[in-house]
Amino acid sequence: MSQHYAETKYGFEWGAARVQRAFSDDKRGWVTMTLETPKHAGHHALQIRVTRTGKVRIHDSRGEWSCPT
Repeated sequence: MSQHYAETKYGFEWGAARVQRAFSDDKRGWVTMTLETPKHAGHHALQIRVTRTGKVRIHDSRGEWSCPT
């Protein structure tokens, strides 16, 4: 059984997941993407920000995720 896959204007859908570019700044070199599923949509979606240096910051409706140490 193959998974659903479709290109969208700003990202793609794969199975139940939808990944889209939400914001970007070419001058500063960062991009923010959203990751949505049927259970985590709208305000509950994940926001993933990647800086030009490769730093990744992840936020959800409760705030920023921290890296376990």
